[in-house]
Amino acid sequence: MQPTRKYSISLCWLGFWVWPFTIAFAADSSIDRELSAYFEKEVGQLEARTRGIMDASTPGYWKGQQPELRRQLAEMLGLDPMPGRTPMLPVVSKRMDKGDYVVENLHFQSLPGLYVTGNLYLPRDVVEPLPAILYVSGHAHAKEGGVSYGNKTAYQHHGIWFARHGFVCLIIDTIQLGEIEGMHHGTYRYHRWWWNSRGYTPAGVEAWNGIRALDYLQSRSEVDAQRLGITGRSGGGVYSWWVAALDERVKVVVPVAGITDLRNYVLDGAVEGHCDCMFMVNRYRWDYPMIAALVAPRPLLIANSDKDAIFPLDGVLRTHAQVRKVYALLGASDRLGLLITEGPHKDTQDLQGPAFRWFRRWLMDIREPVEGVATKEITPVQLKVFDVLPGDEKVTSIDEHFVPRARPGQVPASIMAWDRQVVHLSAVLRREVFGAWPELSVAREDPQYALDPRLTETQWLHPQPSVKTALRFISPDLLDDMPIRVAFTAGDTNDVMEGGDTVRDPGLVIVSTRDASFPFRDLKEHKRNQIRRRFMLVGQTLDGMRVFDLVHAMKALLAEPSLKDRVFEIEAEGDLAVNALYAGLMLEQDTLAVSRLKFRLAKLPASHMNGPDYLNIMKVTRLDESLAALSRRFEVQLMHCPEALMTYAHALRERLGKDACRLTLKVPDQ
Repeated sequence: MQPTRKYSISLCWLGFWVWPFTIAFAADSSIDRELSAYFEKEVGQLEARTRGIMDASTPGYWKGQQPELRRQLAEMLGLDPMPGRTPMLPVVSKRMDKGDYVVENLHFQSLPGLYVTGNLYLPRDVVEPLPAILYVSGHAHAKEGGVSYGNKTAYQHHGIWFARHGFVCLIIDTIQLGEIEGMHHGTYRYHRWWWNSRGYTPAGVEAWNGIRALDYLQSRSEVDAQRLGITGRSGGGVYSWWVAALDERVKVVVPVAGITDLRNYVLDGAVEGHCDCMFMVNRYRWDYPMIAALVAPRPLLIANSDKDAIFPLDGVLRTHAQVRKVYALLGASDRLGLLITEGPHKDTQDLQGPAFRWFRRWLMDIREPVEGVATKEITPVQLKVFDVLPGDEKVTSIDEHFVPRARPGQVPASIMAWDRQVVHLSAVLRREVFGAWPELSVAREDPQYALDPRLTETQWLHPQPSVKTALRFISPDLLDDMPIRVAFTAGDTNDVMEGGDTVRDPGLVIVSTRDASFPFRDLKEHKRNQIRRRFMLVGQTLDGMRVFDLVHAMKALLAEPSLKDRVFEIEAEGDLAVNALYAGLMLEQDTLAVSRLKFRLAKLPASHMNGPDYLNIMKVTRLDESLAALSRRFEVQLMHCPEALMTYAHALRERLGKDACRLTLKVPDQ
């Protein structure tokens, strides 16, 4: 008798067992109340914007929008432009005859070195091309002795059922829990906030692997290339949405427990139960029903259980209600279904049976009830593809390669061309990086913007409803002719005063960002992370909105009549110095402001990889290029900064002369 082998197979999310958790903002915390009000307004704006796009008046209007909406979705997944379809180099490493069906263990490369491991389930005898299902796996561990067999093994029962009922089914691993273990938790747990800056999300890799899996299925002689379906649950549910929304080769879709709306994710806190693979980098500020609508008018069954904590029922119903309008507009109401079963976030037979029936109805024209249940019959080790993992794999480092970053800018041929480049950079930043900003308006006659330089207590500015920033004049000597120092901080205005000699130094203004009303640093690390992730879901980042706060404060200072014609020296260090840099670039071009602002920036990071995160900034520019652009407009002095930040400035001066930029690096005394 063979000894019994034990395998760790658990359906999970975030790499943990399912646990109960509180996901909404706490009602008794002032910061939670403030943040809840802020995100309520932001989510409301996105909901209204999404409804405005989806509530098309004619079928032609909606169909006309779809190509651009697909392009936008691809961009938010890091797939615009789409990667090249490089040779997939498929390999079948093992074939198992299981009686009435056959299993092939295989791998292919969706990009060079980006290995996708999978199991292909086929009927025993294939006499003509058959419909095929791509099953994308959810989060499930399947490991023994530290060796991963891939989450595909936990979903084998789906492939077995499909093969026994006349389908070809390919089940693929994800990068997080596959045989080659990559990462889905960059911002959730590992502080890879540069994913936002890079415009990277593992959702894009999963979508691309799914698209290439369709390519592989179409290459098989056993598959009818015109009858492809896709399904999966949990993480696999959302990957089903990505692939089906982007690729119209998918004819039938059944996402199971894979989508809800921003109201659930952000306000109810469901984001805290999900890793980064569930979300696009939401530059275009969509609510999630938009993704679902891109499947229309193809047959779509939205499936969920009624007690799913991370895909709450109310959000699923709201999503279905919006998508139903699009299907009705296109005359395809019969192609949209909603399946709600009793139960928690779990892969149940109650969900599986109707999903199987949906595929038989639309891919085989069979409407009879399904027979039998889906069962697991194969040990995970038998479904393992690799004996030895490939040495050239890029799965574990794909976040560093998947989205191209901005190349070093070419040095312009003339000062005029350089000036145009600076203006263009500011416009691109406003559109592609800071596109979620509201309009900037500083009206002197509005009391919320009025400043009184004679007051030394904290004064409040309101750059947005429910957002306060702090400004404090330290000394009455502001009205003499000396430059006014403006110290930026992300904490309390007292923090700068505690630095030492600020009280003795006349002419100081301390400006704090929204951290003055949302004291993020007082929160535990896990909660800070989850709040930062909420900003990304509404198309922002926390630091991107700090930049907005600083622009608002600078405009208020420049507009103060009693400080007319005064020079302001902007001081900041570390991450806040990067925020100050971009605040300067985002000020409207104004010759008066140019003569009145100087920047003193200390301890900047060497690149955006190590600094504050702004959506897509690394796709748009490099830090040394942005510094050079700022110094074309203002005098900029760097202190305690890497020499590499002068690279682009040196190239500009070498070609265009010393006036091309006013950037200096102060070397501290030895």
